[in-house]
Amino acid sequence: MRKRAAAVERGDSVRRKIERLKGGAKPRVLDLFSGCGGISLGFQAAGCQIDAAIELDELAAATHARNFHRHLGPEVEALHARPRDITAIEPAELTEELGLGPVEDAFDILVGGPPCQAYARVGRAKLREIAEHPRAFKVDPRGNLYLRYLRYVKATKPLALLIENVPDVLNYGGHNVMGEIAEALSEVGYTARYSLINAAFHGVPQMRDRVFLIAYRQELDTRVVFPSATNYMVLPSGYGGTRSVALKHIDLFSGLEFEAADHGDRSLPGPVTCEEALGDLPPITLHLEGKLRRGARRFDELISYPKRSALSAYARLMRNWPGFESTEGVCDHVIRYLPRDADTFREMPNGAEYPAAHATATAIWQRRVREEEARLGRPLSEVQKNTLHKQIVPPYPVGSFPNRWWKLRRDWPSRTLMAHIGKDTYSHIHYDSAQARVISVREAARLQSFPDGFLFCGTMNPAFRQIGNAVPPLMAKQLAEKIVAALQPRAGKSRRCDVSAREAATI
Repeated sequence: MRKRAAAVERGDSVRRKIERLKGGAKPRVLDLFSGCGGISLGFQAAGCQIDAAIELDELAAATHARNFHRHLGPEVEALHARPRDITAIEPAELTEELGLGPVEDAFDILVGGPPCQAYARVGRAKLREIAEHPRAFKVDPRGNLYLRYLRYVKATKPLALLIENVPDVLNYGGHNVMGEIAEALSEVGYTARYSLINAAFHGVPQMRDRVFLIAYRQELDTRVVFPSATNYMVLPSGYGGTRSVALKHIDLFSGLEFEAADHGDRSLPGPVTCEEALGDLPPITLHLEGKLRRGARRFDELISYPKRSALSAYARLMRNWPGFESTEGVCDHVIRYLPRDADTFREMPNGAEYPAAHATATAIWQRRVREEEARLGRPLSEVQKNTLHKQIVPPYPVGSFPNRWWKLRRDWPSRTLMAHIGKDTYSHIHYDSAQARVISVREAARLQSFPDGFLFCGTMNPAFRQIGNAVPPLMAKQLAEKIVAALQPRAGKSRRCDVSAREAATI
């Protein structure tokens, strides 16, 4: 009897949500593992209401609250800014704490990117346990984060959900983990499909492969549709190899849950380039003038935009994203202090990796030795040469991590921004040789499609980590538009978002 009553209540909550959205109400979003809010920003731009988030990192949680709840007043912002551990807080506790009403009625859409690598070791049987044992995640902590995600799905009964993860999730230890997730969702009432999508095909100035899964309540009887490409490019060979490994265990022709991504064709605009993304931001030369020192970089100084006769469509979007407009300048245009490498950054070719950087630095060292010997009128000692070598040439072996360094190409999108970019930032050296530096926090945000009015909490290193961990908001927005259109068919056609991905990509 209790199971039957629960099923009736579940059906009632789903019907209530469907009717609410038919009436034109905004879809309400819960963002799990939210980070600073890349997915949230995309869904907000698509017409959704960001009602709650769970994030363990203190600064990322503060950033999310600052950008999505500040307008509700300092007390409400502080409540949302609390870091929360998804393994320690139950769904009903969250909605009660935030005053959102009954947990089964609180949210229409659930989004997030739970770490998935451990699930291959957990297996299908363990994933099924959540259906009958809500606290089964405690049995094996290796799978607890995804099992907690499932727990939130079962408790909140969203009409739709989005899961994001790295390509490795398609081939982890021989397992297609995302396929297993789709199966697990099917057993709790959802129709799910997933796809491997590169953000460069969707107006983001970054070649970033990620797997996205969309699922709908089976009562909706709606088909999962992924966004069409807005831009076209031929990805470098390295991306093709990575994709082949990721797709090894997927039957592209008969896979029931996998859908091949749309890569467009040559009739579409080319990708948004690094120059189009960054070219309007103020040049940084303090390090070349001896005015930059080591230490925490805080975001307490507004740097004005330089005067330009024209902006790229992407730069206009970054300055004018609805709700996150910035008219004067940016406060987080700060860089890491790397005095040894400025000359190498200046002279290495665009698109070059570490072997070329090391060769460039070695050539600079040899040139300096000759110049110093000419100045002194005698040969330098080996000790003097070695001292000069340490001052110029990076110490890492050429054969180790050859892509640790990379200088952006102004005519290409960026490579993938990773969470560890905050450690040294050598993976993204600015394409402008005259500036001879790595990218700034705001430039990383631009490459990830965060608008200039989106503000990050903390100092430089935490901000880089938040940006690298995020889903590009412009990518999230295009996925969100498909979900909103499925939940509100008529509203989805009549209400157009102010941020046009295709317009932003058309330079």
